[in-house]
Amino acid sequence: MKAVFLDRNTLSRAVELTKPMGISQWMVYESTPASQVVERLRGYEIAIVNKVKLTADILQQLPDLKLIQLTATGMDNVDLKAAESLGIEVKNVAGYSTESVAEHFFMLLLAVMRGLKPYHQAVEDGTWQRDGRFCLTEPTVFDLHTSTLGIIGVGSIGRAITDRAKAFGMKVLWAERQGATPRNSDYTDFDTVLSQSDIISLNCPLTSETHHLVDDHFIAKLGKKAVIVNVARGGVVDSQAIYNALMADKILGFAADVFENEPPLTDDPLLKLCTHPRVWYTPHSAWASDYAQNKLWTTLKAQVEAFIEEYK
Repeated sequence: MKAVFLDRNTLSRAVELTKPMGISQWMVYESTPASQVVERLRGYEIAIVNKVKLTADILQQLPDLKLIQLTATGMDNVDLKAAESLGIEVKNVAGYSTESVAEHFFMLLLAVMRGLKPYHQAVEDGTWQRDGRFCLTEPTVFDLHTSTLGIIGVGSIGRAITDRAKAFGMKVLWAERQGATPRNSDYTDFDTVLSQSDIISLNCPLTSETHHLVDDHFIAKLGKKAVIVNVARGGVVDSQAIYNALMADKILGFAADVFENEPPLTDDPLLKLCTHPRVWYTPHSAWASDYAQNKLWTTLKAQVEAFIEEYK
């Protein structure tokens, strides 16, 4: 079978992308503009993509295509109904980045809670020397072991964060869906989680229910001046609401690995917070540890090879 990878630059150059067995013709492109997707996929049976959009119109022009293999978990860039109607199988890769995202979450959280940005800057720019004290103690440093963590979205990543939070000595609350009665004793009413948490971890998928879940109304329900960390999807957060809340001192801090548009638009309100002492951003890299990327490609190879074997 012939296969093409349309956007190799979504993975690190350090990851060796060995060709799956059973592929007779193998083409790799660093990136593919929308105008060239059909041209580059024409005649190929397997499309490997990350973020390239495969719409119904595109898929209808590719009669040879039999498999779309995503190098990610999310499948929102593929018209799944169109693929199904055309007999094109779609596979994703799940579970490869659980540990990486969980560790990244705590990197962001600790940087916010312990004032990493201003303390590092004090050493870097000479503020400490000019001050002259043996140690600096502003801004306030907050411990994790005295904090309550509210988790919204209890999938594999939410559970991995839970395990690590308990190792820090944190109290962890799993939020039930808004308006729903807790399904069992492991879950807590949504509004109760907001009222009791010092930290909110966003780990839920982006759906019509969770789009701009964190808005002015959400923030008004927080019982404490909380830290909000988003390692889910950018659209779960209303950027303007976060900006307003930080400017009004309603929340302690904010950290995110994801934005509603990626890369973010120049007028995204979140970008105006880049210099805030308790704001940290990363460019959707939480998933991308060396281990996670190699695990992803190993899993992807196995899936493609199994598909080819079954298709014989």
